[in-house]
Amino acid sequence: QSAGQRRVMALLQKFAAQLKAAAPRALTAVKVDGWDLHGTSNRKDVIGTLFFLKNSSISQFRCITDIAGVDYPERKERFSIVYNLLSVRYRSRFLLTITVPEGEQVDTSVPIFPGADWMEREVYDMYGIFFRGHPNLRRILTDYGFEGYPLRKDFPLTGYVETRYDHTKGRIVYEPVELAQEYRDFQFSSPWKYT
Repeated sequence: QSAGQRRVMALLQKFAAQLKAAAPRALTAVKVDGWDLHGTSNRKDVIGTLFFLKNSSISQFRCITDIAGVDYPERKERFSIVYNLLSVRYRSRFLLTITVPEGEQVDTSVPIFPGADWMEREVYDMYGIFFRGHPNLRRILTDYGFEGYPLRKDFPLTGYVETRYDHTKGRIVYEPVELAQEYRDFQFSSPWKYT
């Protein structure tokens, strides 16, 4: 690392320590990973944590760039929600992670970040995580009659139904999935041997 990179890393470490000291109950951990700051919070404190990160003079993470869901079916708290925040003033990014058990609700962040509306709808649509108090929580990427949540690890790769346009009916029809061929076992040891 160059002297400039070491100086930036030292500043990021100091920044992480200041954030942790300023909100010890809200932020359970803060660390530097590459050029980003990563923090964890309790799901019950997420709204207060996001409010602090946005409005505090030492952080000013005023932009939310993404909300992502992650599925870990083997964990007790199955889902993680990652809020990707950006501070233009301090030129830094903060990834806030909370964990959520299946069936639990998380408070919506729309009152703090109005742009989080569609991002939370996407997490709901793909993972089935409910956001309490959301102004319009409904599917955004899948069809209204869609069953299940496609980014969960236990969702079948082929899905449950397939759609096609039926010219005789003049509309889109839903049918059970039909696989065109049986499962084949491929031998990858030599591509020339089996031709």
